[in-house]
Amino acid sequence: MDREKRLEKLSEILAGADVPVSGASLADIFGISRQAVVQDIAILRDRGLRVLATARGYVLREGSRRRVFAVRHDAQEIAEELNTIIGAGGRVIDVVVDHPVYGEIRGNLDLASREDVARFVNVLKSTGQSPLLSLSRGFHVHTVEAPDERTLDAIERALADKGFLEMA
Repeated sequence: MDREKRLEKLSEILAGADVPVSGASLADIFGISRQAVVQDIAILRDRGLRVLATARGYVLREGSRRRVFAVRHDAQEIAEELNTIIGAGGRVIDVVVDHPVYGEIRGNLDLASREDVARFVNVLKSTGQSPLLSLSRGFHVHTVEAPDERTLDAIERALADKGFLEMA
């Protein structure tokens, strides 16, 4: 199969997937290396497809809106903050902190359900790793995705009501 046909099929697979599709499974499907999958994903992104790489695989995001929220809280409030976003109809795409030495540090999250949040928090606890917010005295930003601006506004109000929203 030539690259153009593979790219077409790859975009179809991503568009039809309800869950992230791993790079390894895509490599197996097409009989190519994992690196070739990464290159194909880069080409799809260059062509305007919103392909997100997560810890669980690739997902295609279409027809949604994104907003960045600046928030501050301590490590014990991570689940509450993330569940506030999800409960209001959002998907947490990533977390970003600004480090004084390394600059911007980003972690891909792709959290869309309370189960995703519970799993994320459990991994933090079970591995003994510190969350990125520990590098910035609790301040961080999240890219949040939602179906429309009204939902993003509701998320902003919910974060503000809980005291998580950092006002400029």
